[in-house]
Amino acid sequence: MALEKAVIEPDNEVPIAVLFNPGQYGLDKSNRFAEVDVPGRGAPTLQFVSGNSRTLSLELFFDTYEQHSDVRRRTDAIYGLLSIRTATHVPPVCTFRWGGFSFRGVVQQVNGRFTLFLADGTPMRATLTLTMRELVDAALEARRTPLESSDRTKAHTVIRGETLHSIATLEYGDPAQWRVIATANGIDDPLALAPGTTLVLPRLAPAGMA
Repeated sequence: MALEKAVIEPDNEVPIAVLFNPGQYGLDKSNRFAEVDVPGRGAPTLQFVSGNSRTLSLELFFDTYEQHSDVRRRTDAIYGLLSIRTATHVPPVCTFRWGGFSFRGVVQQVNGRFTLFLADGTPMRATLTLTMRELVDAALEARRTPLESSDRTKAHTVIRGETLHSIATLEYGDPAQWRVIATANGIDDPLALAPGTTLVLPRLAPAGMA
C-alpha cells in the first residue's frame, strides 16, 4: 500500500503536500465561561458563554540536505498561509487532510526552527509547528447541537452589558421574546437589568398554541 501523504488545501489554490508526514498532531477543544460577581458571596458564579472553536496543532519536518537546496522554498508555502489574499482581504481558509481525518479552518500561527545549514548559511532542515483554528459553520452547528431553551425552563444570571433583547436572542433565537422573560420575572423596566440578577427563562409555547 502506498504511503498516504498529508496535505493542506487552501481554498481555490494549489494544495500543499507535506514533505514528511507528522509524527503526531493535537486536537484541542474548550469552553468559555464568564465570572459574575454577586454581592454577598465569597466567590463569583460561573456562567457558560459559548464553546470555543477547536484548534489543531502539528509539527511538519522539512529536509532538503540530499538536494543541497534551500529548505525555505518548502517552508515559505506554509508561512504564506498567514498572508492576506488581495481578492478577499483575508488569509485563506484551509483544509488539512490525512488518513481519513480532515480539519477545516484558518492558520493561526506558524513557529519555525531551522537547524542545518550550508557553508553560506542557506538552511536545509526545518521543523514548523502549525496551529489552525477551526472554522465553524453556524447553520451546521445549530442543526448538530439544537438548543432546548425554547421548550424548557432555565435560569440565567445576567452579566454586565446584557439586555433582555440580547438574552432572548441567545436563549430563544428571537429578540422579540424579551417580553416573555420580562413577564416571567415581573420586570416593569427592561432597561433596569442589574448584573448578577438571576432570571427565570420559561419554556415557549409550541407554535399555534396560546
